Amino acid sequence: MKNWRIIPLALAAVFCLGACRRGRQKTEGGTSLGAQENSKTNTESMTLVYGSNDYTRINPALDEHGEINILIFDGLTAHNGDNQVVPGLAKDWTFDKSDCTYTFHLEEGIIWHDGEDFCADDVKFTIETIMNPENSSENAPNYEDVQEITVIDDHTISFKLAAPNVAFLDYMTMPILPKHLLEGEDMQTSEFFRNPVGTGPYKMESWDEGQAITLVKNENYFKGVSKIDKIIFKIVGDDNAKAIQMQSGELDLALLTPKDSENFRGKEEYQVYDMETSDYRGILFNFRNEYWTANRDIIPAICYSLDRQAIVDAVLLGRGIIAYGPLQRNSYNNENVEHYEYNPQKAEEVLKDVGCTKENDGFYYRNGEKIGFVISVGAGDQVRLDIAQAAAQQLKQVGIDCTVEVPSQVDWGRQMAYLIGWGSPFDADDHTYKVFGTDKGANYSGYSNAKVDQYLTEARQSDDSVVRAQAYDRFQEELSLDPAFAFICYVDADYVAVSELKGISENTVMGHHGVGIFWNVTEWTMDGK
Repeated sequence: MKNWRIIPLALAAVFCLGACRRGRQKTEGGTSLGAQENSKTNTESMTLVYGSNDYTRINPALDEHGEINILIFDGLTAHNGDNQVVPGLAKDWTFDKSDCTYTFHLEEGIIWHDGEDFCADDVKFTIETIMNPENSSENAPNYEDVQEITVIDDHTISFKLAAPNVAFLDYMTMPILPKHLLEGEDMQTSEFFRNPVGTGPYKMESWDEGQAITLVKNENYFKGVSKIDKIIFKIVGDDNAKAIQMQSGELDLALLTPKDSENFRGKEEYQVYDMETSDYRGILFNFRNEYWTANRDIIPAICYSLDRQAIVDAVLLGRGIIAYGPLQRNSYNNENVEHYEYNPQKAEEVLKDVGCTKENDGFYYRNGEKIGFVISVGAGDQVRLDIAQAAAQQLKQVGIDCTVEVPSQVDWGRQMAYLIGWGSPFDADDHTYKVFGTDKGANYSGYSNAKVDQYLTEARQSDDSVVRAQAYDRFQEELSLDPAFAFICYVDADYVAVSELKGISENTVMGHHGVGIFWNVTEWTMDGK
């Protein structure tokens, strides 16, 4: 997915009404002469090689995930090591409750990697791009309450909301894009997303497709220049291959499977970080598939058929917990919901109660058709594949004919089910409203429940913690009665690093796919490299 670059500073700035000050001198290729000389003479530079999945583009406005985003771009706000909102491109902000308006005061003197000035117009452009339905951004539900965006001056911008959104400051961590490079571009196909320009601590040096994305530090970064000079995202699409390359010295840092990380424990040349996440796994049912129109009532039986603890023990080696809902690692978690604890007898009772009969082959049938479905799993994710295969075997033992496939491309519209992963350590609105809300941007299951919609809306619109708690309690209760997913487990993130790498914040709760590991990358060092 991504790449970037940086540049020097020229003095001239021309003020134009309603537009940014532009005009910093650039060297050819977007890198200052001084930086070029530095790269030639500094033989002691620190380089970090990270084992990364592949990217097809770096487009944080439309695509939510990607560890590389935080290296190239900044948001108006950021999250610290405790996942609390702190200033980013905005140095401070105010909220006028009377008219539901946030006003952000931006840092001055910030430049894009190409040398142009960052300003409020860039912020307005980015959020309007996400909100534009033609761009089909999965992030759009985060901003659907935005009624009006006003650029007050180059360094001040306001957002008037039609209704309160308590998570709005969390959502302003969204990476901001440069208007001067993207205005008029196709946001799905623009070449910018193969050579992105941000304001972040690192910029693009090169992108060798399918091989590596190389970033160099931004010497003009407003929060302080990074200690590590270069970060190489080495593309390693297979989890097992990451472990092999970690062992061979080709990688300095990688997110490994629990089983692979075991091989590095106790070795002085490596450090293993067992990091808690809010990242859960479960079986997503595709309600757009007619199979679930006819068989939605068997989903509780599927949930009762899963021996989650056995999966946590065998696949995760105990590094994770049983999942029963999307907010277990959030302050608004409701423990008093149906957990669907492993109970194969109850699963079979549910199947019989809805009219299914068990035949001599050991499987249940309804109207002459065998009860069963296929779980799709994304390629390259060994843990998900192992979880899906374990779940399928458990379902077969009950009498549900479940199989697993690894398609070359995910077909959200036609597949029967998917081994999903979601999670966020931030506000409870994140990855609930847009995942379970009807027709929201990240609702890939096609799930729709009017009560769920109501409770999620009530929760996002109240800043009263008691009111929010009640709304989220009801949301979780309704979701347990009418499951969108069969929740299985929360996974810990097992990062393995060479012992020379220092500065990783091991107590920070990671998000989906371990996103968040680079939150304090400017403080990292590579001793001895």
